Parts: sequence; structure tokens; C-alpha cells
Amino acid sequence: MVTLYDVARQAGVSIATVSRVLHGQEPVRETTRARVRAAIEELGYVPDGAAQSLARNRKDVIGLVCVEHTGLKPNQYDIESMSLLFYDEVMRGVEARIRELSWSLLITFLREDENSGTTLAADGPVQSRLHILSGKVDGLLIGEGVVPSSVITQLAKRVPLVVLAGDMAQRGVDVVAADNWSGAHALVEHLVTGHGRRRLFHVDGPSTAPDAASRRLAMRAVIDAHPGTVLTGSFCGRFTVHSGQEAAERLLAETRAAGRPLPDAIVCANDQMAIGMVRTLTGRGIRIPEEVAVVGFDDIFPASLTEPPLTTVHQPMRKIGERGCDRLIERITNPSLRPRVELLPAELVLRSSCGCPPGTVTRRQVTRAMTNDKITER
Repeated sequence: MVTLYDVARQAGVSIATVSRVLHGQEPVRETTRARVRAAIEELGYVPDGAAQSLARNRKDVIGLVCVEHTGLKPNQYDIESMSLLFYDEVMRGVEARIRELSWSLLITFLREDENSGTTLAADGPVQSRLHILSGKVDGLLIGEGVVPSSVITQLAKRVPLVVLAGDMAQRGVDVVAADNWSGAHALVEHLVTGHGRRRLFHVDGPSTAPDAASRRLAMRAVIDAHPGTVLTGSFCGRFTVHSGQEAAERLLAETRAAGRPLPDAIVCANDQMAIGMVRTLTGRGIRIPEEVAVVGFDDIFPASLTEPPLTTVHQPMRKIGERGCDRLIERITNPSLRPRVELLPAELVLRSSCGCPPGTVTRRQVTRAMTNDKITER
């Protein structure tokens, strides 16, 4: 029997796109719509029978496992500590896909401090929750490194699984992520070559976050490529405004105690920490970017509202959710697919916090800076 997946593969589109064409939904380009219709006619696809085939033995539910960054205050529970600014966009992307199939989304959050190593106790609360969740869904989307690789491998044997914003080195499962390395490389290169900022301070993300690791390595590559450019210090943050504020306080205290000048630029691993940094520095009378430049990563909406507006890298968060969901549905339909890594392009967003003239709002597509393809199968 011809399936929805067969039509999607023949037309070179996602299952969600085929569903939109079948139900007359928008938006689908007319050329794409014609290609899908041609595939349906060529394969002799019968929509009602195929839909029943797809639905048979299905729960019509997918699960999303998110990481809850716990911040620096005990029992802190707010939009900052939970990184909801990131997951809100991811969930919107996922919902846009499953809505077309009338599927549902089951969401759970895992605290990063529940994962203290590379393994989780077989009878522990996290492992138990994941085990129960995997039995309630047709497939799982797992976010940004909160679940150890060994546990992901075990879960992938039980249920179709895609990792979002995860470690590209993860073997045996699908990974969909932004091109963090190229985006961060372009950002730091702009600071160094565009504005002559040679003394850099880094506000890093959590050690468990693969995207923070990629951004850190990209910054180091730029420093190594430009003699005379140095890393003057670093601070390990939690992707929250509060940790950006604490990083600023620590930096000011250390430079004052040592009698050293401020660095030329502060590179923050995400916008929330950069916002906290800008808030604290300007509150202390330090002029940005005249005395020190500050940049972030993600391009969340509040980044455009700081004073000065924040130079950053646009991470396609909603697209990560969309593409991850597309791949998961493909894998649910065809479990024999080879695991694949898909990196989505980033965009350099220039505003004035880096030293560009006031009023600057420039977006530049980032050219892939690494040698591997955008999509790789393994």
C-alpha cells in the first residue's frame, strides 16, 4: 500500500507539506502543490486508506523533553531559570507541524542539576520519567544535552527519537541544531576585524549545553587566528539574565582589584546573559560600546530593546522545532531511516552594542565556516 511517506519522498517534501496539500491548507507554493499532486497521481495514492495506515497502532502524540536551567538562586522558578524564551519558539515550530496532522504534544522539563554525569540511575526519578514518557508517545524530541548520550542511545531503541540543539557528535540518532560554530565565529570575527577589539572576556553557558561548547570553540578559533588577540578571562553562566549580572559584578570587582582596564569586548553565550551584562555595566556608568563592547547569541526579541541594542546571532529556534518534528514524523513512519545531522544556518545581526553606528540594524547570512555538509547521514 502506498503511504503518505511514499508521496512525500517522491515529491521531495515533508509529510506535513503533503498533509497541507491534501487538506487544501496554506501556505504551500503552487509549484510545490503541483509536485505533490503529481506524486499522488503517479503513485496511485489513496488519501483515506493511507491516513488510516499511518494512524494504525499510533497514539498520535509526540513528546518534547526540555532542559530547565535552574539559575543561581535556590528554587528559582521563572522564565529566566527555565530558558522558556528558547523553548517557547521551539514549541511553536513543533506545534505548527503536528497541528496539520491533528497530533498532540506532551511536554516535560528536566532540571539540569538532575543530571550529574554521563549516566542516570536505572531506578532513579529521571530515568523512570523518561521510560514512562516513551511509552505514552509515538516519538520523542529531546532538547540541548540535558539527557546523557548513553541514555539517549537506550531510549532510541524503545521509541523514534530526534535530538534538538544537541551534540553533533551524538551517534546513532537524528540531530537538528543551529550552526552555532559558524554563527559565533562570524560574530567574534566581526569584533576583532571590524572593530579592532583584541582583549575579549567570555561569559560562557552551562557545561552541559552543546551549543555553548560550539560557540566557545568558535571564539577560540578566531583568537588563535589573530595574533595579539587574547582571552582576558571567563565566567561560567547559566543562560540567565541573573548570571549575566553576576558575571558583570565579578568582572568589575576583579579588574578593580588588579588595577586592570576593562576588556575591549565581552562575548556572551546567549542574549539573556548579555542583557544582564549590559544592565549592570550601564548601571555602573560604563559606556557601551565606547568603553567595552557587548554581544550575545540567539536574537530574542528583548535583545533589540536594550540600550544600546544588542549585536547578536540569530538562531532559528522555531525552525529547529519545525525541522526536528518533520524528521521525527519521517522516522515514526519509516524507522529504518539512517540517522542524520541537520545544521540550520545562522544570521549575524549587527546593532550598536558592538561598536557599529547608532541605529544600525543589519542582518547578514552566515556562510558555513566548517567543512562538513549542512546535512550529513551516518
